[in-house]
Amino acid sequence: MIRSMTGFGRSEVVTTDYKLVVEMKAVNHRYSEFGIKMPKKLNYFEAGIRSVLKEYINRGKVDVFITYENYRESDVSIQYNSDIAQAYMGYLHQMEQEFNIKNDISAAKLAEFPDVLTREEQPMNEEELWSILETGVRNAAKQFVEARIREGENLKRDMLGKLDAMLGMVDEIERIAPSLIQEYREKLEAKVQELLAGSTVDEARIATEVVLYADKICVDEETVRLRSHITGAKKILEEGGSVGRKLDFIAQEMNREANTILSKANSLDVSNTAIDLKTEIEKVREQIQNIE
Repeated sequence: MIRSMTGFGRSEVVTTDYKLVVEMKAVNHRYSEFGIKMPKKLNYFEAGIRSVLKEYINRGKVDVFITYENYRESDVSIQYNSDIAQAYMGYLHQMEQEFNIKNDISAAKLAEFPDVLTREEQPMNEEELWSILETGVRNAAKQFVEARIREGENLKRDMLGKLDAMLGMVDEIERIAPSLIQEYREKLEAKVQELLAGSTVDEARIATEVVLYADKICVDEETVRLRSHITGAKKILEEGGSVGRKLDFIAQEMNREANTILSKANSLDVSNTAIDLKTEIEKVREQIQNIE
């Protein structure tokens, strides 16, 4: 199957203790690149998340967004630091005696002093949280891959149609090319007859000029290679898999052959067909950039 490099996936995992939402989207990229945004508390699991993503994704710039809610009240506790509170009270009493001022401290005010009351989070159950996180990431990745496959199949159908059209253009160039040599010979003979005004024409010299001209405009090698590249691209598309880079190389070769045909063209029909061919190749190359 052919996969596009653009896609979207979302997964939500809810338990009695946690709620986890994983979303991912991707755009074209030459290599594989993951950007993961998640709560700081989950940073410990980043390496594991990347390992899971690599099982599903070979190319593309993928952004992953993870949100996390903890419903467990027991994970947070308030600690009362008695020694610190006693120290504050001792110094407040000392200040009252030294400066003869009223000590109007209350329990509520004392609780606001630094470190008298502290909020502590209990250690999380890493295995339990990773199990939930891995499930969310895998479910989102599966949905993400399914979206890529759907888009990839659409790209495949469109590209196969364009490649078939390109084969038709190669057929047209091969049909026109042989007649160009005969046309050139007839024009050359007519011109020579006109210049020599009825004198004997050197057929050997005419033949030599025709051979030189034929060699100059011959595109047989180019059309053979171009046909081979187009057929190869169709075969690769049918086989599927991660073929984006391979197809990109073949498209470059097709473009090179089309340029050579255009440079050799000495016919308006061949030139127009070669231009149409290059246009289709560029369209295919643009689509290849979106294939994994």
